[in-house]
Formats: sequence, C-alpha cells, structure tokens
Amino acid sequence: MAHEFTDANFKQEVLDSEKLSVIDFWAEWCGPCRAIGPVIEELSKEYHGKVNVGKVNVDTNPQISMNYGITSIPAILFVKGGKVVDKLVGAQPKANFVKKIEQHLN
Repeated sequence: MAHEFTDANFKQEVLDSEKLSVIDFWAEWCGPCRAIGPVIEELSKEYHGKVNVGKVNVDTNPQISMNYGITSIPAILFVKGGKVVDKLVGAQPKANFVKKIEQHLN
C-alpha cells in the first residue's frame, strides 16, 4: 500500500531516504487524482523495497505542497538524495511512471 507522507514525516521518509521516492500530491475532491490512485497503489506493490511510493494529501499537508510549488494536482514528484529529479503533472498512463522510475533507479 502506498505510504502516506505528511508535513510531519516528509523529511525523514523522503528527504533523508537513500531510495528514490515517488510522491503523488492529491486531494479527495480531485477526479484525475482518484483516477491515478490505483496506478500509484500498483507501483507501490511492484517496487516495494526498492522505491518509496506514497501520497501527500494537499488539503491536510499544505506545507509540503507550498515548499514544492504544487499548483496543479495530481502532481507526481520523483525525489532522490533529497532533491527533485523529475516531475509529472496530470493524470498519466502507468507506463509514464514506470519509465521515470526506471530512469532514476540507478
């Protein structure tokens, strides 16, 4: 299951992690966000132990959203070594996520 990243645990879970993190910025009221939810869950299972896959609810975690200038959701950030290495905005096919993950795994 995709991890729930929050303002409180983001530094420890994402920024301090050695692994690539895939963070889905979403909201309950966002249709496209709900559409990619199952894809995020699948990626979480498929890359378990290799990649941190999680979600940030922008309504309940405004600080992270502001820090990364999230203005459109869904926005998916790829973070490695504490830095954003890639980004996707809007609902995307699973293949696009897999391509980005594979690019940054090594």
